[in-house]
Amino acid sequence: MGLPALEFSDCYLDSPQFRDRLKSHELELDKTNKFIKELIKDGKALIQALKNLSTAKRKFAESLNEFKFQCIGDAETDDEICIAKSLQEFAGVLQNLEDERTRMIENANDVLIMPLERFRKEQISAAKEAKKKYDKETEKYCAVLEKHLSLSAKKKEAHLHEADSQVDHVRQHFYEVSLEYVFKVQEVQERKMFDFVEPLLAFLQGLFTYYHHGYELAKDFNHFKTDLTISIQNTRNRFESTRSEVECLMRKMKENPHEHKSISHDTMEGYLFVQEKRSFVSTWVKYYCTYHREPKRVTMVLFDQKSGGKVGEEESFTLKSCTRRKTDSIEKRFCFDVEGVDRSGVITMQALSEEDRRLWMEAMDGREPVYNLNRDSQSEGMVQLDVVGFNVVKKFIYAVETRGIDEQGLYRIVGVNSRVQKLLGLAMDPKTCADVELDSTEWEIKTITSAIKFYLRMLPAPLMTYQYQRSFIKAAKRDNQEARITEIHSIVHWLPEKNRQMLDLLTKHLANVANHHQQNLMTVANLGVVFGPTLLRPQEETVAAIMDIKFQNIVVEILIENHERIFNDMPVPGGGPANLQLNLQPRRRSTESKAPSCSERPLTLFHTPTHSQKVEERNSGVVNSTPELQQPQPAQAKAPHNNPSANPSSSSAAVHHNSSGSHGHSWTPRNSLTSTDRDQDRGLTARQNLQSRPNSLLNPKSRTSIPTSVPGRQARALYACKAEHHSELSFIAGTTFENVHSSREPGWLEGTLDGRTGLIPENYVEFV
Repeated sequence: MGLPALEFSDCYLDSPQFRDRLKSHELELDKTNKFIKELIKDGKALIQALKNLSTAKRKFAESLNEFKFQCIGDAETDDEICIAKSLQEFAGVLQNLEDERTRMIENANDVLIMPLERFRKEQISAAKEAKKKYDKETEKYCAVLEKHLSLSAKKKEAHLHEADSQVDHVRQHFYEVSLEYVFKVQEVQERKMFDFVEPLLAFLQGLFTYYHHGYELAKDFNHFKTDLTISIQNTRNRFESTRSEVECLMRKMKENPHEHKSISHDTMEGYLFVQEKRSFVSTWVKYYCTYHREPKRVTMVLFDQKSGGKVGEEESFTLKSCTRRKTDSIEKRFCFDVEGVDRSGVITMQALSEEDRRLWMEAMDGREPVYNLNRDSQSEGMVQLDVVGFNVVKKFIYAVETRGIDEQGLYRIVGVNSRVQKLLGLAMDPKTCADVELDSTEWEIKTITSAIKFYLRMLPAPLMTYQYQRSFIKAAKRDNQEARITEIHSIVHWLPEKNRQMLDLLTKHLANVANHHQQNLMTVANLGVVFGPTLLRPQEETVAAIMDIKFQNIVVEILIENHERIFNDMPVPGGGPANLQLNLQPRRRSTESKAPSCSERPLTLFHTPTHSQKVEERNSGVVNSTPELQQPQPAQAKAPHNNPSANPSSSSAAVHHNSSGSHGHSWTPRNSLTSTDRDQDRGLTARQNLQSRPNSLLNPKSRTSIPTSVPGRQARALYACKAEHHSELSFIAGTTFENVHSSREPGWLEGTLDGRTGLIPENYVEFV
């Protein structure tokens, strides 16, 4: 089990359980800090002590082998699993290299030592400073609160109001510091997955360069290095997207803290001061209390936030009644009395404020007027999954597939919000729907695609329903790819009929979009990033839900890649032989099969481009957000038999709730961590693909000719590719293939790498 997610809402409750979870994160940071310091020490010893090189390498490999990553959440993606086991892989390579003595590693300090020291100083040290500030504010807030609650109710009204204002100010500052500390702790935990491993990977690459004997080991290590590099890139992309979501949630909670407190209809919890009478005097003791409505059970735990540990045993009783205490009957404010069925006597409790007392009494059905929370309910359900909705979506999809299927950044580039709403309003209105001419240049493709996404976002519930949201996420977390497909196949057929029909329509369309990824640059992975959070948006916006976005994307990718199997075949109970037979079928049999979904971004891990190179790449790869539309086809034109996407009845569409759906786009560097636009982060993968590939490959049509393969020729890889089938080869940029010739699969070549023969994407290599 990994580290628990720290919810921002728990900062307001500040419960013992929250403190325990926070402490587990702090211990993990301390452990990481100690490990990095030890790693830096070992690395320096490796550089300086040529005579003790073997000993230093053995110790270094030992340290790597012992360290284990702890991820936030209850499951890991394939990329995170790959990263987590990377240290053990590194250790094995170092142990093999220990027997061979060579010269000193000249660039090890820049490649390994400095990045680790920078991570420890800039990230972990910043988290420690935030902890000091958080502990200081905790002590200050508790002291001020206790002093405030000890004020007599007989004080002047002006004095009491002034005291209330002071406490509110201190409380608000404490909440802000708490939110910032939780945000920083989780940021460092996520960041170390790539900032920490990447220098180690670069260090190993340097070792292979300088060690003659390491050449043979490098060939064996090459396959894992490819997978790990792609996993690091994917993890970094997900981190930047997730960080933007979490930062946005934190800002919302700072601006409107009361709207985001965890208030449940079934439970109520928080701190209360309980009056305890002892030999002619009474004292007020602080408890953390929890009340469950259904069994009417009250639980009290004696707890002191300043000491950070439990003081007494847990005490519980069944509630009998709750009554508000009048101000003139007791010197303290915010008081109420409770009686227990299985406990004698009346217990007088003091809430932290008048609002807090009202919530407690409302939860306990106390003798106090019950007021409903003044919460602005968001308007939902403006559109429905009805005949009108299906017709509109089909009409939009037909326009996209006939006019703009090859437009770069399709579904990622957004339209103007006012135009999008106008188009959807006209199309949904029975009086004006017939007048909407989508083949007219009046409606840009980005406006139509944004209207599809806006329609899905306005449904009362996500297309894949709140009910099965956790089931889909759980399926995506399965270890085996076939098990994921089989389970998602079954869950899809549990969906309501209309939802399943619309999902079928959507994923069929998205599969067609992905088949044109060489022109529109929207691979299956990019479409998953755009549509995942909409089709599987959670019912409650929490940090844990944001951390699951990566699994939502995986679900959408599986639906697109396996559309025919999932929607055309009934699921086999238990995943029997039928499923196995489907899995063993060749993945590509015709020109209509799935296009290569390999990573399109070249591996630049061991080469950092200069500033001028970065500017050049950005200028050459940027996409015009308002591309010219293709000449629209007449609506009466008959679709060719080999182009199912041209037939509106066979087109599929659905839309994703991308937060960028109705906002403008601006480009930001891939390493920027200050962006607050969630759309920029979600579109980051596609954007990087555009920025890092030559124009001649971004638009294959611009190439004058593609060399014809001749048996026995050599070819060199232009970009990295991660195999998705046992018949394919994984490789990095610069790899040389032997005996390259045409294959029976359209768009693929067949070649030999390290003695293994397999398929290679034709547009990823050039002949030498």
